[in-house]
Parts: sequence; C-alpha cells; structure tokens
Amino acid sequence: MDKNSVIGFILIGVIFFGFTFWQSGQYRKQMKYQAELDSIARVEALAQARLDSIEFARLDSIRKASGDTLTLAEAGTPVQIAAPEKHVYKDSLLDAASGVEGEVVTLENEKIVLEFTTKGAQPLSAMLKDYRNYDSTKTYLFTRGNSEIGIQVYTGENINTKDFVFTLAEKTDSSVVFRLPFAGGGCIEQRYVLQPDSYMVRNELAFLGMGSVIPKNVSAIDMDFKVTIPRMEKGYKNEVQYSKTDVMFNGDKKPTEVGRGRNASKRLDSQVGWFAFQQQFFSAIFRAKDNFSSGQIGVEYVPEDDPSHNLMTCSSTMRVDYKGGDSVVLPFEMYFGPNHYRTLKSYGQKYEKIIPLGGWLVGWFTKYVIINLFDFLHRFISNFGIIILLMTIFIKIVVLPFAYKTYSSSAKMQAIKPWVEKLNAKYPKPEDAMKKQQATMELYQRAGINPMGGCLPMLLQFPILWAMFRFFPASIELRQQSFLWAEDLSAYDSIVNFGTKVPLLGDHLSLFALLMAVSMFFYTQITMKGQAGGDDPNAKMMKFMSTWMMPFMMFFICNNLSSGLSYYYLLSNLITMAETWVIQKFFVDKDAVRKKLEATEGKKPQKSKWQLRLEEAQRMQQQMAKEQANKNRR
Repeated sequence: MDKNSVIGFILIGVIFFGFTFWQSGQYRKQMKYQAELDSIARVEALAQARLDSIEFARLDSIRKASGDTLTLAEAGTPVQIAAPEKHVYKDSLLDAASGVEGEVVTLENEKIVLEFTTKGAQPLSAMLKDYRNYDSTKTYLFTRGNSEIGIQVYTGENINTKDFVFTLAEKTDSSVVFRLPFAGGGCIEQRYVLQPDSYMVRNELAFLGMGSVIPKNVSAIDMDFKVTIPRMEKGYKNEVQYSKTDVMFNGDKKPTEVGRGRNASKRLDSQVGWFAFQQQFFSAIFRAKDNFSSGQIGVEYVPEDDPSHNLMTCSSTMRVDYKGGDSVVLPFEMYFGPNHYRTLKSYGQKYEKIIPLGGWLVGWFTKYVIINLFDFLHRFISNFGIIILLMTIFIKIVVLPFAYKTYSSSAKMQAIKPWVEKLNAKYPKPEDAMKKQQATMELYQRAGINPMGGCLPMLLQFPILWAMFRFFPASIELRQQSFLWAEDLSAYDSIVNFGTKVPLLGDHLSLFALLMAVSMFFYTQITMKGQAGGDDPNAKMMKFMSTWMMPFMMFFICNNLSSGLSYYYLLSNLITMAETWVIQKFFVDKDAVRKKLEATEGKKPQKSKWQLRLEEAQRMQQQMAKEQANKNRR
C-alpha cells in the first residue's frame, strides 16, 4: 500500500467517523426532545381523563338520585334535564354498529398467524411462525391495539370504518369476509384472502349497492394506516439505523426512503404504487393495484428507555380514486413478513428494493455475486461463520490479480527505501519540494515502479468492501445465527457489558471489533514498513494516522455494528497479510530492483507525458507561490 492508498483510506475513515458521530449527536437530541413532548402529552391526557371521570361520576350519581329531574345543589335551583336517546349517526344501522366491541377472527397458514377484528374489519395482529425475537419471545410485526386501518368516505355524513363493528359474513380456512350494512341499502365489504405458504394477503374493499348512498360527486376515499412495530433485535441503535418507511412512486425504479433512523414525514403529491413500514428485518407493505393517487407518510421512533419496548410508529393517509357506481371493488395487497431478498423479489413488485444493498455498482455486486454465493454455500453448510470464511477466501482470490499490483508495488517500495531516504536528506528544505518530487519520480521510473500501481487496484476493491458493509447488517439469514462467542452475527457481540453508556463506545465491548482493529494495526505496520519518511513531519503524521488512528476509529465504528461484518474484516485483514508476505517473499525480487537502480545510476530516464504534465503543473504552482509572496512583501 503506497502513500496515495493510505491517504485515501484515512480520508474515507475520517469522513465516515465524523458523519457517524454527528448523526449520533443529532439523533440523541431529537429523541430527547420527542420524549419531552410525549411526556407532556401523556400528563395532559391523564389530567383530562381524570377530570372527565370525576365529572361523569358526579352527573351519574345525580341522575340516579333524581331520575329525569336533577337538582344542582351548588346552583340552588332545580333544573329539568331530559334523558334523550343518543344518536351519533344519521344512519340507524351505522348508529347501532358504533360504540360496541368487536370479535376476533383468525387466519393461519404455514408461515403466519393473522388476527382480524370485526371492529373496523381490519388486521389486529401478525405473528411470524419461523422467527423469534432476541429475547426468545414470539415475533409479532404488530400486536393487538398497535395497528389501525380506517377508510374515510362520505355517505351523506363523514364516516370512518374503524369506528364500526362489521358483521362476519363468510369464514374459511384461508379467507374472511366482513360487511357493514347501511339503512339506505348496500354495504361496505372487506374481503381478506391469505395465500398458502405465503406472507401475502389479498384484500378487496367493495362498495356494494352503494350508488344511492354515496353521492355522485364523491371522487375519492381516504385510507388511514397506522402500525406500531415493537423492538425485536439486540441493539436498539442498530435496529433504528436500519428501520424506515419506503414509498414506491409509480414509474420509479426504486422506492424513496422516508425517515431512516429519524423522525420524518413526507407529503406524496404523485401516484404511489405501494409503501412499506420497514423494521430492520421485517416489513408491512401495502399495495394498491390501481395506485394510490396521493397521500402522506411519516414515522416516529420510540425512545430506547420507553417501557412499552416499542421501536417506532408508522402512519400514512392515502387517497384512492373512487369512480362511483352501484358496485365498486378496489383491490389491494398486504405483505407481513421478512425482508428476505428472494422472497420479496418473487412477488414481482420490486419489494426487494427496500433492502439497503448500496447504489447501482455496489448493489449489482451484492445481488448477483454475494447473495448468489451466500445461497450456494448455504445449501451445503449450515454454519454461517464458516460460510463467511469461505466467502472471504473466494472474494480474495477473485480480486487477487488487482491486489497483486498493490502488494508488489509495496514490496518494491521497501527495496528502494535507502534511495528514497537519500533524496529526503538531499532536499530537506520545503522550498525544494518540487525538486524532491521530480527526483522521486525519476527514481520510481528507474526502478520500474508505477506510483499509481497501488492506488488504482485499491479503488477497484473499495466497492467490494462497501458491498459487504451493506450486506451483513441487512442480511436476515445471519439473524440470530451464532458463531464462536457471538450469539447473533447480525448484531454486535459483547464479551464485556459495562451496565452504563460510555461515550462513543456504548454499553459493551465487542471482541470481533477489537480483534479486527488489532489485525488492521499489524497490517498497516507491514504496509508502512516500506514508506521512508525521514524527518518529514507530514510523512510522520501520515504514518501515525494510518498505524494508530485508523484502527482506533474503526474499532469504535464497528463496536456497535454487526459482528458478522467485524468478523469478515478480521478475516480479510489476516488473508491480506498472508498474501502480502507470500508475494513479497516469493514473487518480488528485491535484489533485482536494487541492481536495476544501481545499473541506471546517473542516467536520466525518458519522461512520460504524464510526468511532463505533472512537472509543468508543479512549476506553475511554484511560480504562483513566488508571485504571491512578492505581493505580500510589497
């Protein structure tokens, strides 16, 4: 690894670490502010509820004592209060269906248990059979009381279906039909069909015989969706970071993210095919086959110390075009299941795009190389730690032709180290920097070293490193898979739990992250061995940054990330050190490089066009610096 490579890695690490630290600070401030608002709201709600209960008890006792005639002692005057029958809705059937409790109806297949309630004819809970939470409890995408779907429509008066109890019209092992009748004729029907061996639910919202009930000028209905998703994973910070809402606008190639790891809302002014409430590994996806015409979507995260142990509350209001008529059927789909790439892709609606696999280049490598390789190895091997080891070896073999140039360039640098130190001693002054640079370039050319030979191959390998960085935390296959001391390769491993938060570090110590940082330290020691800095303060600073600061920063970054990711970086560093040693020991003849330098001593090599352009640019820069210095003297 040459100077350019090290500088590049240092800049990337500094930017990444700085952004992570800034984002963490902003998130903590936001969570604290939101917690204060929630606390105030709860206090106000409790106070109002107490006042209401006191007033209700007072009036109720007066009514029981006085019948239809109530005497208010504090007023001193008898007041006649009638007890009329209360009617909330004009429609008598709607009035009868409001204010009563619903019943629970269950649909179940090989993968999921869905509870529905007749109150609003909506899903009540969703339990995934093949998964468990980190604490070994059942995995519910949402539980009773934490979901709400309501259809707002004008029927001569504004109504919302969540306020009414539907009748159970039909029930089979895989389907259920609810109906809400109207006194003026017709009904609203909700039909749910659970697909066999699937997480997909087909939904048909029908307005049957409602032509005389819904006015002809009604052109749209509004659908409210609200789901509170509980916490399911080991690390709150990591779970929040990979949770969000997604919106797939009609015609787009990928969904738009809203609120990744932060409270956010977005107005949707164009047609939406589907939207998703996405936890790190599970999602609730709602699709309108004829598109939603517009809407709004938002997410609010629950603070880590909230006793509800919930993660976030997602909500949306979507508008659907209503063409009117005596019989209108609106088809929808609902997915309640894992963020598994092949499962989501099988539905053909680009649901798999919600999984964060990187941009077009990184995403392409992840989808067509890493996932396929991962699935192939999993056919024969059940231990995911061994699968990651074999994947790392395979990737290292594939990129070896590119990496070879980097390793051989580093070995040649070590061979000419005495000549470089002589040049540093010959040109110690800052004003001689251009002369030293020109002499160094000539030295490289005489030794047959391409100064860009180490940088370009490292840039080619960077997409692979980034692809792995995105793959491991988002891979549900690694969820709750143990290896060595790590209980869950998708979350951090902890060998020491502090019991309190330590700034930057968290409440634990990850052994895989620590071993990864140690391996990076020794790797940089090997690569920097051939860098001759002399007394150059810049070279000393660069060596300090790459040898000490980079491993130190990477440890703090990876301490809270997936242990599978830290394990992969550890393996990558160890294999790279082995490759470097083998290439330098058996494939690069350092004596031949030194003899070549000795044979060309005193000879001026022919300069390439690139060198000539570089020297011309340096001369112009130096001339501009002199002119600026002269102006300052004047």
